[in-house]
Amino acid sequence: MKKQTAGREYLGRIAPQFAELNDDVLFGKVWAREKELSLRDRSMITIASLLTAGQYPQLKSHLALGKEHGIQKEEVVEIITQLAFYCGWPKAWSAFPLIEEIYGEEPAISEERTAIAEHNRITDQNPNSGRKRITAMPETLAPFPVGEENTTYQDHFVGKSYLATLSLGQMNVFHVSFTPGARNNWHVHRADRGGGQLLLCTYGRGWYQEWGKEARELHAGDTVFIPAHVKHWHGAASDSWFQHIAEELPGEHCSLEWCEAVSDEDYSKLP
Repeated sequence: MKKQTAGREYLGRIAPQFAELNDDVLFGKVWAREKELSLRDRSMITIASLLTAGQYPQLKSHLALGKEHGIQKEEVVEIITQLAFYCGWPKAWSAFPLIEEIYGEEPAISEERTAIAEHNRITDQNPNSGRKRITAMPETLAPFPVGEENTTYQDHFVGKSYLATLSLGQMNVFHVSFTPGARNNWHVHRADRGGGQLLLCTYGRGWYQEWGKEARELHAGDTVFIPAHVKHWHGAASDSWFQHIAEELPGEHCSLEWCEAVSDEDYSKLP
C-alpha cells in the first residue's frame, strides 16, 4: 500500500499529532498488517462502517481505495444493497452516485495518470537527471469533484486543467484542478462596484501572484482574496497537482479580462 499523506496535507497545521496518527499508525501500521487481513478485506470492512455511519466524503475516498485494492463495481454494489436492509435505505441510496462516480469512465484522467507514472519511472531510474517526482492525481483525497477537462478556457491556460461547477446563479462557484506545472494567464476581474474573487485551496501545492509582487506559495487550507482590478495569476507547482475552489464575488457589471501568459522563464524561477 502506498504511503498515506492525507492527514498531514489536510490536518498537518491544525492537528499535527492527529495527522501523524492517521498517516503513520492507522494507514502505516494497521492497514499494513496484510498477514491478518488483506487490503481488499480491510477496504470492504471500512466501506461498510462508513456507510453505516453516513460518512459520505470518507466513503467516497474509501470506495476509490477499494477499487485500487481490487474490489469490483458489481461487488461494491452488492455490499451496499445488503447493507441497505441493516443500516437504512436512504444511506444506501446516497452511496450509489458515489460508486458511479468512482467506477465511471474517466479516460482523460487515466491518460494523465499513465503519463505521471511514466515520468516518475524515468525519474526514479535516473536520480541525477534533475527531474522531480510528480504527485499523483488526488481524486481519492479531494472532497470535491474533479470535473471535465477545461477546454473552454484552454487558450488562457498553460498546461492541462479540469473544471467542476459547484454552483451557478446567485454566486458562481467552481472547483479547479491544475496538473503539475499548469497555470492560468495573467488576468483581471473587472467590476463597476464590488466583484473580485475568493480562492479556497483544497489540495496540493500551488502559486498565486499579483502584478509587481512576489509569488505566494499556496497549500490546502489557504485562502486568497483577490480584489477587482488586480492583475494576477494562479496555478500548480511544477511537482504537484493543485486544486482550489474559485468563488466569483458579487458586483455590478462584472467581467474577466485575460492578459498574457506566465512565461516559462518566470515560472521556472519559482521554488
